[in-house]
Amino acid sequence: MPVNVEDWEQIAEWYDHKQGDGGDLWHRALIDPAVFRALGAVSGQRVLDLACGNGYLARRLARQGAQVTAVDASAPIIARARAREQQEPLGITYHVADAVHLGILADGSFDAVLCNMGLMDIADAEGAIREVGRVLRPQGRFIASLCHPCFDLETASAWVVEKAGPTTTVWRKVSRYREVFEEQCTWNVGPGAVWRTRIYHRPLSWYVRALRAAGLLLAALEEPEPTEELLAQDDEGQWIAQVPLHCVIEAWKLAETHA
Repeated sequence: MPVNVEDWEQIAEWYDHKQGDGGDLWHRALIDPAVFRALGAVSGQRVLDLACGNGYLARRLARQGAQVTAVDASAPIIARARAREQQEPLGITYHVADAVHLGILADGSFDAVLCNMGLMDIADAEGAIREVGRVLRPQGRFIASLCHPCFDLETASAWVVEKAGPTTTVWRKVSRYREVFEEQCTWNVGPGAVWRTRIYHRPLSWYVRALRAAGLLLAALEEPEPTEELLAQDDEGQWIAQVPLHCVIEAWKLAETHA
């Protein structure tokens, strides 16, 4: 199955509560500010929120004046997003659909596609990026945030904290970077309870090649820095200020695509 749907369906209620209407701490105070700087003004634009989760970003985009379509492969999480739409109608259209098969959406029908922390959860990310290229209009933009392929490998990277006398040094150690492999992401879903979802590591160059093959030109790469809110509430914030654990990609659809 192209997307690990079953994994996410099991934690839909927990994840909806975790993200709420404004995103959890790491999304709200680390990732999302960089995403929205890259996205810029969206008023009047047709925007696709791909792998939308509970739709908190879709709602933010709609409040900023975008015409929003949101897609996720998990039916339970889309049900929760639709329930929020019923409570506060914002004109968002939600679909249960695989990111690799977006036949419900027409070619060239969006000005921008946003995929926030989703690409590394999709087994066939190349197919998903190809679909992004199809549904974008010429010169449309693709904004994607993801775990940093260089520094954030779930089972092949770690912080190393060394203290020698009065000096403490923090390092990020990484192995297996060049490999493409599946691993598991661990979520603490409650006291003494964990859940695991599948996640896929690919080198940064892999993503650049996939973008190019889909007719998308890489325009910018950002590495989100922690905000004061994150620094105040999470001890890892001071380390992330030195070594980024996420990146934000901005790509543009070429007027003409080349195989």
